[in-house]
Amino acid sequence: MTLSRRALLGAGASLPLAGCGFHPVYMPSAGGEPGVAQREFASIYVAIIPDRPGQELRQALQQRLEGTGADPKPTYTLNVSYWITGEGIAIQPDTSTTRIRLFGNANWRLVGRDPGQTLVTSGYARAEDAINVIDTQYFSADLQTEASQSYLAEAIADQITTRLAIFFRNKAGTGG
Repeated sequence: MTLSRRALLGAGASLPLAGCGFHPVYMPSAGGEPGVAQREFASIYVAIIPDRPGQELRQALQQRLEGTGADPKPTYTLNVSYWITGEGIAIQPDTSTTRIRLFGNANWRLVGRDPGQTLVTSGYARAEDAINVIDTQYFSADLQTEASQSYLAEAIADQITTRLAIFFRNKAGTGG
């Protein structure tokens, strides 16, 4: 299939979406300037999230919010309560667990930087992953756990960022 045929198919597939008012969440303004979401993201300070998994989540959020902390006077503070739980999902007859499902959970609140810390919006995000623990050496299991925790932080950060982008788009009256 040639490039022009692919382009035509892609354009044809997006026509039904244009009729329903669909607009990308991170769409720039008509003048090519950053869109509502990007402008608002730059004014969000991500508060400290305790423990190593919390640090990973905070770092992932800062990367997505582009410029968190760079604005000398941010308008908002993003407070996140983050925890990871696990459950054994593959139990052997001798009661040893061979696979663990991990759940990353986050309650988040976007508040104003005013003295009353006015609640702007809030939400909950959840992601899951699993690790194998059968016949793995300690070092290997530790690496799997770290990789899983990184994945959970990235997935939670994606969810929070998307929800914030939708909120700011709707607030500005440009939602699709």
